[in-house]
Amino acid sequence: MTKTKLSKPPYVHVFRDRHGKVRMYFNRPGQPKLPLPGPLNSAAFFEAYAKAVAGTEVRVVAKPCAARNTFAGLIELYLRSPAFHDLAASSRATYRRQLDKFREEYGSKPVEGLRRKHVSHIIGRMQDRPEAANTLLKRLKVLMNFAVDLELITHNPLTGMKGFKREGDGYHTWSDDQIEAFENRHPIGTKARLALALMLYTGQRRSDAVRMGWQHVSDGTISVRQLKTGATLQIPIHDKLKAVLEQTPKNNMTFLLTRYGRPFSVAGFGNWMRDRCDEAGLEDCSSHGLRKACARRLAEAGCSNQEIKAITGHETEAEVTRYTKAADQKIMARHAMGKLSDIG
Repeated sequence: MTKTKLSKPPYVHVFRDRHGKVRMYFNRPGQPKLPLPGPLNSAAFFEAYAKAVAGTEVRVVAKPCAARNTFAGLIELYLRSPAFHDLAASSRATYRRQLDKFREEYGSKPVEGLRRKHVSHIIGRMQDRPEAANTLLKRLKVLMNFAVDLELITHNPLTGMKGFKREGDGYHTWSDDQIEAFENRHPIGTKARLALALMLYTGQRRSDAVRMGWQHVSDGTISVRQLKTGATLQIPIHDKLKAVLEQTPKNNMTFLLTRYGRPFSVAGFGNWMRDRCDEAGLEDCSSHGLRKACARRLAEAGCSNQEIKAITGHETEAEVTRYTKAADQKIMARHAMGKLSDIG
């Protein structure tokens, strides 16, 4: 038997939201958009529809409001506030989408419990999307200022907090001073120093660093099969990496292990390194920036693009050029002038 499709009365808009729930609104030009209860063409629907047509306010029973001291409650209040509704329509849609996603994961958390280290963890998991991470940080700063206005907290813990530094070519490249600061904070024998040495002296991505182990070491080289490209590299072990590896146990499949004795996930490693950088006072630095620092040092040592690609595994000249923009101009100029002097 063929089902008869229910017809919609005039000015009724029906759609499924991103959670799959059917939503209905009365939307007549010149009149505020009003929500309608379902199901379509039910008694409750027609009662509310009649009131909407007559210009009477329609009241739909809503879900109980979340506790105002949780992020779910705070976001609910913010989305009703004049500060939010004064934004342009496109901005409201963007803000709502970002805050809804945050609410889905952290809505039950107390607002007063938020600390900078928590936000560092959250945006640290977004290192592959630094712009999105920085945007989320901005939204959270606004949200926490709103919490101050509501007297839920006495001050905004995110004031002055910085996101990922953008230089137009991706992640911040570590300077030699920053590398030294990290090494001073995390001496040989610590897991943090091992992590830095693996990335800085192999020039690999964090997705490759977390998989490295003693089984990849042979005859003074470390073998890497890059997860992203599938390329296989044989990288000579630098003396400084060798010194760190000499203090590393040989009874595990990977060099780097979590506190539970398991290999790191890529995101988990990024979050963990974020904390280690913060401990050294390096808010601008990230694990990926060590790969760029390796390429920079190779360029400053006078290596050609082909030589750099043999270490980092980059496939194109453009990629190498992008990674070596931070090469020190004075050192490069000295190399260039030296070559000119050699030919008279």
